Amino acid sequence: MITNQLLLLLMLSILWPSAALPFTPGNIGNLFGMTESDGRILQRSKRGWMWNQFFLLEEYGGNDHQYVGKLHSNMDKGDGNVRYILTGDGAGTLFLIDEKSGDIHATKRLDREEKAMYTLHAKVVDRNTNAELEPDTEFNIKIHDINDNEPKFAKEIYFASVPEMSEVGTSVVTVTATDADDQTYGNSAKLVYSILQGQPYFSVDSENGTIKTALPGMDREVKENYQVVIQAKDMAGQMGGLSGTTTVSITLSDVNDSPPRFANHSFRVTAVESTEIGGPIGRIKADDPDVGRNAEMEYSIVGGHDIFNIITDQTTQEGIIIIKKELDYESKRDYEFRVEVKNTYLDARFIHGLQFKDYATVKVTVEDVDEPPVFTRNPYIIEVHEDTAAGSFVGVVSARDPDADNKPVKYSIDRHTDLERLFNIDSVNGTITTLKALDREMSKWHNISVVATEIMPVFIKVLDVNDNAPEFAMSYDTFVCENVKAGQLIQTISAVDTDEPLVGHKFVFSISATNPNFTIVDREDNTANILTRRGGFSRREMSMYFLPVVISDNDYPIQSSTSTLIVRVCACDSRGNMQSCNPEVLPFSDGLTTGALVAILLCVIILLTYGAAQRDRKEPLIISKEDVRDNVVSYNDEGGGEEDTQAFDIGTLRNPEVMDANKLRRDIIPEMLFPFRRTSPIKDNTDVRDFINGRLQENDSDPTAPPYDSLATYAYEGSGSLAESLSSLESAATEGDQEYDYLSNWGPQFKKLAEMYIGKGPDRET
Repeated sequence: MITNQLLLLLMLSILWPSAALPFTPGNIGNLFGMTESDGRILQRSKRGWMWNQFFLLEEYGGNDHQYVGKLHSNMDKGDGNVRYILTGDGAGTLFLIDEKSGDIHATKRLDREEKAMYTLHAKVVDRNTNAELEPDTEFNIKIHDINDNEPKFAKEIYFASVPEMSEVGTSVVTVTATDADDQTYGNSAKLVYSILQGQPYFSVDSENGTIKTALPGMDREVKENYQVVIQAKDMAGQMGGLSGTTTVSITLSDVNDSPPRFANHSFRVTAVESTEIGGPIGRIKADDPDVGRNAEMEYSIVGGHDIFNIITDQTTQEGIIIIKKELDYESKRDYEFRVEVKNTYLDARFIHGLQFKDYATVKVTVEDVDEPPVFTRNPYIIEVHEDTAAGSFVGVVSARDPDADNKPVKYSIDRHTDLERLFNIDSVNGTITTLKALDREMSKWHNISVVATEIMPVFIKVLDVNDNAPEFAMSYDTFVCENVKAGQLIQTISAVDTDEPLVGHKFVFSISATNPNFTIVDREDNTANILTRRGGFSRREMSMYFLPVVISDNDYPIQSSTSTLIVRVCACDSRGNMQSCNPEVLPFSDGLTTGALVAILLCVIILLTYGAAQRDRKEPLIISKEDVRDNVVSYNDEGGGEEDTQAFDIGTLRNPEVMDANKLRRDIIPEMLFPFRRTSPIKDNTDVRDFINGRLQENDSDPTAPPYDSLATYAYEGSGSLAESLSSLESAATEGDQEYDYLSNWGPQFKKLAEMYIGKGPDRET
């Protein structure tokens, strides 16, 4: 009799053919596993020892050898003498069988999309004799589908078009997705389409993927391109289903729904009166937002015109105005007519309620052309008697300028037609007279040509060439404070140029060489700032600086000049306001220098201090009767003149007690102790401050220099002095015969010297 398992399977197969799906592979194996009683029932068929089909879900299988089903023969008594053998598709690789029990296992995951059914053969043999106990039987292992494949579209992006202004529901394009899952089993491959992007302009049929228009009156001139995203989802759109998407680029194709329109309904055209017949004098254009043949236009003159016509440029869709007759500025200068434009192709769906034409007014102005003078008669026939004396009146010719009636005309005779020079003509009024007596017997006719020309004034303008260099716009009075800091603005300068550039002046300011005291910053607006490069100026060291500034223009050829900016050193208050710019001069005798005066003052202070100290110690000035020395320091070295800067040692004056007769002179370097060292040469035009700093650095770094300070005085005449040499060695005149008025003309450098010498009498000793 049939077992309960087979009965349940048959009932499920009749009532619900797919009812086996809810069971797991193990349950399916149990359903199809055979027992002894099952074998007795199945022996009624030829191959009744086994069931002929197994079912396995494609997601099962793997390394753990998932159970598929069981083979069992009624010849198997359970004593281990029966061996099961499996052959066919995948036997031994995909499917393995237990030789003793007949259990079948899958060795890896099976994919229904690769292969949906496997056909195998099974047989039962005696383990000892290897004799077949049951005939060879064929059976199938069918892979049941699961939803493991998402829908896929053939293209990632589709392109489609639909006419603008289409009615709602107009079909655009159909996009279809495919699903590799089983189409006949369940809902794994049942697709539902939806639109993710593109509302409210378009919709999609959920069953077949047809995209349709969803919004009326879509205008291409407003928006032409749309991006629509369509989704296909399996499992009939239920939750948990897989999905795929594609993009559809939809373009609205043009229809003639827009009439041509003039942006400006009035055009003005200028025509030269010498334009040839058929020549163009101007173009007009109407706008049509449509494209292609829907934008083709045709122009015409309303009512026609005798002088003008208009044709259409098929390439640019412009109206070209041409002339049909010659223009004459003197007879008529202004014309006006009306132009009509319309589409050449009309769409019957859109002509209702719209006028597919437009109008504009065209005004033509005729320009004058300089025409030659015209004679009042052509030709002139004049009669004269042969006995007429030279200089007699013959006749008058007259011509006028058609451009202007009152414009003067000049007359002349073409001498190629009057080689004998028999006639003359007045260049102003055209009166013809004889130059020689006429003889009829020699010549009855004289054919001369009179030329009438316009008197045309000619104006000649001299164009500028960049032949002048820029220079300071004004004379600057510039000063710098003694207490100024580095980077301080002391002057803003500008320039002028007498040339006339095409675009405009553009000056560039710079300093010809690196200056340690000042720098210049070009503001790029034809001005520049003069800034201090350092601080701490002193009138006693230098009361005036000369700063050369190079100014260049930007024209061709480039011109440049150097202007000198005079900078005075002045005493200023804390706010930078100038107080005094005169060099500091102490009110002492003219014969003493400032260094000498300072030395004398220091000597007096030292003596007073020394005397007070002696009184405090209550020591007598004279120690013994024999010691009658005064506290006076004596120098017996005349010195080397102006170049001897070490002969005067102010340290001795400050401390007389340190003098020792056994010590060497500190202002003279002994030749036996220190080698001779040559000082570096002085460059031309070296600044005084640079010179002193250089000497100071040399002595600081000199290991042979003595460890004390020495006062050195330098006199700097400067370069380019107007007074040249002040030496009187070669002067033939005596000092009393000198006139010093010229010192005031030597510049501010000699102002103090002029004040000292001007006004002294010749009998005064100087």
